Amino acid sequence: MTKTIDIKGTVVDDDTAAFYSFFGIPSASPSAVSQILNDDDDPDNPDTDVQVNIASNGGDVFAASEIFTLLKSANANVTVNIQGLAASAASVIAMAGDTVKISPTAQIMIHQAASYGSGGLGGNKDDLANEIADLSHEIDVLDGIDKSIANAYESKTGMSQGDLLNMMAKETWIGAQEAVDKGFADEIMFVDEKQAAFSNATANIVPKSAVNKLLNLLNKSENTTNESQPADALKQSKLAILLGKAKEK
Repeated sequence: MTKTIDIKGTVVDDDTAAFYSFFGIPSASPSAVSQILNDDDDPDNPDTDVQVNIASNGGDVFAASEIFTLLKSANANVTVNIQGLAASAASVIAMAGDTVKISPTAQIMIHQAASYGSGGLGGNKDDLANEIADLSHEIDVLDGIDKSIANAYESKTGMSQGDLLNMMAKETWIGAQEAVDKGFADEIMFVDEKQAAFSNATANIVPKSAVNKLLNLLNKSENTTNESQPADALKQSKLAILLGKAKEK
């Protein structure tokens, strides 16, 4: 029996996942992974295979750590398929695979942890001293998180933590062959299959601004023609909340 887990969209905690789900935005959360791992378990046949498909820019490092732990603790053979980008927190999840396969067109990206506060330094000397002390504490916290992340890479690759921390400090992008050479992945997918040629490396992709403009026009059109439909009203309410422009009554 094979269970499939998709790590697509942003890696988030369980509460944030509920928000994403409400608006139909893809995400990956610990509870969603846990539910799949524990679904229909057969006590007489606990061994199973787990396939994890990853295409994610990352997200919450602590949610990723929880997912990593769930996968490593599972009584199963875990195969990770890096299909597109396994960046940041998603790269941590990838390290949970007993076997990690990477598409020849995929990338792994590792970097240092970051936190985002509000405002800058200011105030009198006492205020500044307190803020500097807070920043020093934050640096120590981030340093500890970096080492925790490096532990996941180290357990998979066998590289030294110092080398891994240096790679993270440089925000390193790792292609398929390098991922295998350094131990982040075990094999490149489709290596025995005929590869398609990319005939146009400068394809003209429609800009997001144009896509968003069309979607807004379609939403306005639907709102005009289907005002009596509850489903449309719900969609418009969701859109208003998401954009921070709730309708005034």
